[in-house]
Amino acid sequence: MRVKSMKKSKQSDVAQKIVSIAENDVYLKIKKKKAPELNMPLRALSNVKYDPKEGFFELLGKMKERTLTASTIKTFAQTLRMMAHAKGIIESDDITTKREMYYISKNWAEAAFTEQPESDTVMDDMEAMMMVNREQLGFIPEEKGGEIAGKLIVIDRDPDTGKEIRIDCTKFGSGAYSIPITVEHLKFETNAKFILAIETAGMFQRLLKHNYWKKANCILASMGGVPTRACRRFLRRLSDDKKLPVYVFADGDPYAYFNIYRTLKVGSGNAAHINEYFCVPEAKFLGVTPQDIIDYKLPSHPLKDIDIKRGKDAIKNDPFVRHYKEWQKAINQMMQMKVRAEQQALAKWGLNYVMDEYLPKKLNKPDTWLP
Repeated sequence: MRVKSMKKSKQSDVAQKIVSIAENDVYLKIKKKKAPELNMPLRALSNVKYDPKEGFFELLGKMKERTLTASTIKTFAQTLRMMAHAKGIIESDDITTKREMYYISKNWAEAAFTEQPESDTVMDDMEAMMMVNREQLGFIPEEKGGEIAGKLIVIDRDPDTGKEIRIDCTKFGSGAYSIPITVEHLKFETNAKFILAIETAGMFQRLLKHNYWKKANCILASMGGVPTRACRRFLRRLSDDKKLPVYVFADGDPYAYFNIYRTLKVGSGNAAHINEYFCVPEAKFLGVTPQDIIDYKLPSHPLKDIDIKRGKDAIKNDPFVRHYKEWQKAINQMMQMKVRAEQQALAKWGLNYVMDEYLPKKLNKPDTWLP
């Protein structure tokens, strides 16, 4: 009962914040015959700083203003309609998926969204404007939160009775535990030594198939590409609660480095207002590094134009990369090599080479990791 009352209190606070913004920034200004406006942080790398002592991207303070004008009337109306919808689902203790939100707008006549990216952008702006995460507004993603296997017991609760449920992540047979959308209430028990966060579902399945978690005394986490917020928050809470290091095993390309790893470790410019809660500052990049491509003679592919652009942009504009000379060196090395490599390239030396040789060697050589 205590948990439910706390939840209701937080929901009430967010709903009240919606009312306050609508009243002060819109209604009262219109009454005074002034143009209503909505203010929110600029969501971009140009508006973040990186302090390794804090461990995540923080906002610099640049703001953008959405004022009601002839050219912004549709977006302004969409924002207000979405705020009203959020208030309703918060007060009814319900949820709306991002895709459902797009379709709900089809009842808004001329304010309807044409494509879902429009809806997602307004949702992100609204989240930043209120300085809360979208889950607190009742909006949830369509995608799964990631998967977990290995030496971990997750302590959940029955939503109806509040009774404790113990979930043993070693008891899923050939499957794995799916991270739920909301993870704040979870508790953990483990004697594992570390968490291995894996980019691809295929590599996760290989390690799971052969119970690598048992051999290495670890917890395996499948990120499935760019990790969802639920996955990042789960790993952060587990790492903090149990003082476990997080090692990231991903492809050797700029997308894996900056869209996947960097997002997990320090967050993104797009979500700087909540990075503090959705990143794992202590994470380390185990591989695949550019030097791994050479040392393990891995089959590779030419860098794409988009890879080259990502690498150059990172060195020039990314506060995280600009802080770490190791990452600058790695990217410059990759640019000179003009190639990238996938995790699965290790299969050149045998299907289980990754478990028998690569991971044990890398785990014993922290000097080969990237920060």
